[in-house]
Amino acid sequence: MVSSAGSAIEWFDFFIYGTAAALVFNKLFFPASDPLVGTLLAFMTFAIGFVARPLGGIIFGHFGDRVGRKPALVAALFLMGGSTALIGLLPTYDAIGVAAPLLLVVLRLLQGIAVGGQWGGAVLIATENAPRGRRGLYGSFAQLGVPAGLMLSSLVFLVTTSTLDEKQFEAWGWRVPFLCSIALIVVAIFAQFNLEETEDSRQAKQERETSGASGASRSPVVEVLRKHARNVLLAAGAVVIVGAGFYLFVTYMLAYGTTVLDMPKSTLLNAVLVGAALQIPALMAFGALSDRIGRRKVYLAGALGMGLWAYPAFVLMNTERWPLVTLALVVGQLLFAAMYGPQAAFFSELFTAEVRYSGASLGYQLGVMLGGALTPIGATWLYAKYGSFVPVAGFLAVAAAVSCACVLVLSETYQQEEEPVALADESYADDEQPLTAG
Repeated sequence: MVSSAGSAIEWFDFFIYGTAAALVFNKLFFPASDPLVGTLLAFMTFAIGFVARPLGGIIFGHFGDRVGRKPALVAALFLMGGSTALIGLLPTYDAIGVAAPLLLVVLRLLQGIAVGGQWGGAVLIATENAPRGRRGLYGSFAQLGVPAGLMLSSLVFLVTTSTLDEKQFEAWGWRVPFLCSIALIVVAIFAQFNLEETEDSRQAKQERETSGASGASRSPVVEVLRKHARNVLLAAGAVVIVGAGFYLFVTYMLAYGTTVLDMPKSTLLNAVLVGAALQIPALMAFGALSDRIGRRKVYLAGALGMGLWAYPAFVLMNTERWPLVTLALVVGQLLFAAMYGPQAAFFSELFTAEVRYSGASLGYQLGVMLGGALTPIGATWLYAKYGSFVPVAGFLAVAAAVSCACVLVLSETYQQEEEPVALADESYADDEQPLTAG
């Protein structure tokens, strides 16, 4: 419960930045630029959060593997809540000039570091405490933070844009969602006093303490890169389409709909809200399905579907009719759920307990950085250059192809229960056999 609640509010904090970047930051922090350049600059500050996420994975991964999942998660929650609230208090360009976008970049970096560390803690607390044969389902609980956070962010912006006029929204209304992030600090305090450490983490710490000075001195990040570098890179490649697809459908499509199609913000935010609501049962269903038929099959279906859906989604968007626009965004988000549902269990099973926080976090955050950071910028640039959505759809298809190839190389993990999978750099086990760590 704490894992899901913390994830929901943390992702809410991360998503409101993307929504604000699409709707208002180009005017408030980059007003000297023309509209296209302003949007690109706003999305560049959005992308900076993704660049910082692998750093967060390294910092909190080391902390989480050496000290414990719980303290790492709590620290990440505090960092996210504080940095997001400060964005809500930040003066705009008109008030302090160039210092405004510079401070915005710094706070976005802190957001990225926080979310880069939070994901691993939430996921491992869920999967390491899961009953036998239920890791996929239990891991999906931690993933529920994404649609829940997206719903909250879309709902808050929908309310503020609907109840305030344009001048009021730009003057102070956009700050309300950021200030709401103070709730995350309350969750962090609750987690500190009520959350228990996982048994896997306790055992790994005991084994490290009894293994001697040489084992205790080695950094978990160094260890995972030394022994499992291929796993980290393949996991990162598998996540590229997750980041690219998600942020195309929930961030770029907002900018495309408002600037290219001149659609009302409320129409697009409502469509995103419907998709996020449907994601919640879908994530649990796909996570549970991966416990029955395997992580890889479910993940591959989502990745392939995402690549194929991009073109028809733009065709539906261009009709500017709310039911069809909603269909375009909902299907995109459900295909994302097919990957994101089993992902927590899939990635946690790739690494031994001693380096699991570092390995899973680093692989996931590298992939999201590549897919998520580049998508809004790349899609905006491609449309501006070619005046067509076709290259944007092609961009997503290429991302899907990369991820499908990486998932095909990774072996299946769901049958393995007692010891996490650690795909050796030298060899791969047969898909039908559970892999053993070591």
